[in-house]
Amino acid sequence: MLKEYPAHIDRLQEALNTVIDKPSKATPPFEAAIWVLESRPETFISEARNELKTAESSGDSEVISRASQKELVMSKARSVNDGLSDLGELRAHFEQQKRR
Repeated sequence: MLKEYPAHIDRLQEALNTVIDKPSKATPPFEAAIWVLESRPETFISEARNELKTAESSGDSEVISRASQKELVMSKARSVNDGLSDLGELRAHFEQQKRR
């Protein structure tokens, strides 16, 4: 879904890496990863909405269209994460990391 936004994928990966590289003493890594997967797309949506406002101010229909599409993609990415329906693989990853 975010394949056309590689910088966003990188930012999400960096946030997830931090969960492993700098674990919280208060929050288990699995829970922290869930939080990242739920919250980071919210940041992306907020940024996209700001871009759309700026684009609308410019009056450039092409820029508005791109910004609108980006906002839609980011919103869809967030809605996919709302359910986080298949957490088994993610949980297994963190269990494996814990054993290292």
